[in-house]
Amino acid sequence: MMAPTIETVLCTLGYDEADLDQLRAAFAPAEFVHCRPDDDARITATLERAEVALLAGDLDDRHLAAPRIGWIHCDHAGLNKSARPAIFERGIALTGSAGRSGPALAQHAFHFALALSYDTSAALRQQAGHRWAPPESIRERGCLWGKTLGIIGFGHTGRQMAALGRAFGMRVIVYRRSDSEAPEDVDRMLSADRGDPLDPLLEESDVIMLAVGLSDETHQLIGKRELGLLKADALLINLARGGVVDQQALIEALRDGRIGGAGLDVTDPEPLPEHSELWDLPNVMITPHHTLPMPDKTQRSIDVMIANREHYLRGEPMINAATPRDRYTVG
Repeated sequence: MMAPTIETVLCTLGYDEADLDQLRAAFAPAEFVHCRPDDDARITATLERAEVALLAGDLDDRHLAAPRIGWIHCDHAGLNKSARPAIFERGIALTGSAGRSGPALAQHAFHFALALSYDTSAALRQQAGHRWAPPESIRERGCLWGKTLGIIGFGHTGRQMAALGRAFGMRVIVYRRSDSEAPEDVDRMLSADRGDPLDPLLEESDVIMLAVGLSDETHQLIGKRELGLLKADALLINLARGGVVDQQALIEALRDGRIGGAGLDVTDPEPLPEHSELWDLPNVMITPHHTLPMPDKTQRSIDVMIANREHYLRGEPMINAATPRDRYTVG
């Protein structure tokens, strides 16, 4: 098998020139073609000869059909729209920028956990009415200290969630795909590959945070049965993808008071339709798939792409590489 080469790079990233110059220098002496994501003519022409594509969004049929393409990088975390069966059939390396916003995403999850625990929306109504009294809704609620945090998915974001959970004095349970030892921040590690059930995490956790990738394996991982295992005051927080949860089952559980509340940065579909019941449920907080940016977010992506150039040329495992298990065909 011949070693891979890079003679032409297609780039549609909307970076500043100084950031693009880092990539040009890293891929030199290869031809580096930068264009807008909507410049169809130039993209099509470049794909006839490009071995590498660095994309602002997800790939499409043009990239899959490119005759020389060997590596595609999509500059975001979730690769569910790009991890198509044809990628793996052709042996194309597919990578993403997972981890560049991990700390911010974990903080976002705890923003939900704290705001729901303190019923911030009710507190703001009290403030607006100039009333010096806590909302009735929080009189029986406790703080996060001493509670159990369940994390489903243990990539970059899940690890940051565990560290924050420990800082908040929480017991931490993790459910992940691969089998591994529990790190210092985790009290109990459950593994799908080891055959561990998800049920203990759902039954024991006061706060459940979803940070798992969306794939055929995780599509509606949290459905009616799983929601029925949650404590009556449990909080479900989704920073993963909307398709990980059976949204109608979640609406019913929230509407009927069978769980305490939900913090949703992702929904199914997106944007969330105006008529969705989720908007008006009092025990739900919604943000529009938007997390505060990391100050070095772009540089983190660039570092992954530059490191992966070396891995690709050497035939080594690549950072944030998709595998056949990441395929998403059922959504």
